[in-house]
Amino acid sequence: MSFSTIAILSPGLLGGSLALAIRERLRGVEIRVWARREESAEKALAWGMADAASTDAAAIVRGADLIVFCMPIGAMPEVARQIAEVVRREALVTDVGSVKQPVVERLGAIFRGRAEFVGSHPMAGSDQAGIEAARGDLFEGAVTILTPGEGTRQETVQALANFWESVGCRVAIATARVHDEAVALISHLPHLAAAVLVQTALRENPAALDWRGNGFLDTTRVASGPPAMWAEILLENREAVKKAIHAMIENLSEVTKLLDAEETGAVEHYLAEARHTRDRLKQKAQKAIS
Repeated sequence: MSFSTIAILSPGLLGGSLALAIRERLRGVEIRVWARREESAEKALAWGMADAASTDAAAIVRGADLIVFCMPIGAMPEVARQIAEVVRREALVTDVGSVKQPVVERLGAIFRGRAEFVGSHPMAGSDQAGIEAARGDLFEGAVTILTPGEGTRQETVQALANFWESVGCRVAIATARVHDEAVALISHLPHLAAAVLVQTALRENPAALDWRGNGFLDTTRVASGPPAMWAEILLENREAVKKAIHAMIENLSEVTKLLDAEETGAVEHYLAEARHTRDRLKQKAQKAIS
C-alpha cells in the first residue's frame, strides 16, 4: 500500500507542518489541503504546502489515498460525515488527535464500510498554533503512536507506520485506552501542571511574578498553548487525566512528608532520581534526531 495523493484536513500547526514535511521528504506525492477559511487555503498554496487547496472537503478528499484529520478532535465527526460518501474504499483515514478512544469510536463508526480508519498521534507540537507556526521539521525524531483496532489489517498498520517514519517519526503501537492513559501522564498532566503553577503564583502572590526567572518561564512554557484546544483535550480524556492528577497529588503529599520530617537525604534522593530520568530522556531525544 502506497500513497500518491494525500489529503490534509486543516492546515494548522500539525497539518501545515505535515504538508511541509511531505513536500520535503516525499517527492512526487500530490498534497491536497482542506481549510475551513479561504484565507488559510490561499496561504497553503502560496507557501508551497499544497498542490491543491480548498474549503470544499469533499473535493479535496475525492480520489485521495491517505486522508489525515488535523483539526481539533471535537470538529472531526462533522467533517468526517461530509466526506464519508466520497472517499475511496481503498483509502486509509487517520488523524493526529491527542486523545484516541473517542476519535477511534466516532470516526471508526462513520467510515465503517466506506474506508479504513486507524488512529495516529504524533507526539509533536508547540506552544504556538496556526498555519503560521508550521515547520517541516516538526516531526523529526518524534514518536507517533498508532492505535489500530482488533480488526485492522497488518498491511494497513505497516503502511501507516511507513508513512510516519517517512516524515521523520519513530512509531509505536498501542490500544486507544493504553494510549490515553499514557499521554495523560506525559502530555496532558504536564500542561495542566504548568497552568496550575501559574495560577498558584497568581493567586497566592501575584507580585512574586515580577521576580520570576527563566526557570519559571521554562517550566510553564506549555501553559501558553491554545486554551480552547487544551480544554477540549482535558475533558475528552478526563478519566485518565483525573487518575494522573491523583497520582501527582500523592507524590506531592510524599514530598510534603519528607519536608516535614526534614529528611535531607530522602529529599535529595527524590530530586536526583527525577534528574537522572529527565536527563536520560533528553539524551534519548537528542540521539533520535541526530
